Amino acid sequence: MKKALLLLAILAFVSCKKESEESFGKSETTTEVQKPEELGKTLFEGKGACLACHKPDVKVIGPSLQDIAKIYKEKNGDMVTFLKGEGEPIVDPTQYAVMKANFAITKTMTEEELKALEAYVYSHLK
Repeated sequence: MKKALLLLAILAFVSCKKESEESFGKSETTTEVQKPEELGKTLFEGKGACLACHKPDVKVIGPSLQDIAKIYKEKNGDMVTFLKGEGEPIVDPTQYAVMKANFAITKTMTEEELKALEAYVYSHLK
């Protein structure tokens, strides 16, 4: 019985020691959470390929981010629904056919990514 207790005590000590040694001197791994605007900018400039047609303050092929943000705010529009391909164009309907081709990209995005794009666009309000 004493040997069994001794063995349990040694196992408990060794396992505790191992855990403390493993974490000593090592940094905790934490997942850095991006702000929605930062994620939106990353998507806008990368995966979304939005930068090809939209600039912050100048109309290129599509309207500027400032114009999009202003009109969506004024009309209380739902940008995420539009980016899902489920809403009507409210900024520049004449360019809808061009934008419609990009729904193939935006429809693959998660709700979080679409909301991040929306936050990035709204960050351009003046």
